[in-house]
Amino acid sequence: MEVIFILIGVSLILAVTFLFLFFKAMKGGQFDDDYTPSVRILFDNHKKTTKNQPLKQKSNE
Repeated sequence: MEVIFILIGVSLILAVTFLFLFFKAMKGGQFDDDYTPSVRILFDNHKKTTKNQPLKQKSNE
């Protein structure tokens, strides 16, 4: 039974440590996306079509 209390304590310490390291990495800019804005200009922008636009019909003349 004593082992369970030790394991719970150790797991709580590990969880708090990982949470602290995660927030430290977030604050330090570890997860900032620096690549996507620089290559966004290389991709074409496609116009979105709506469903309400009438379709052009071919005439058989």
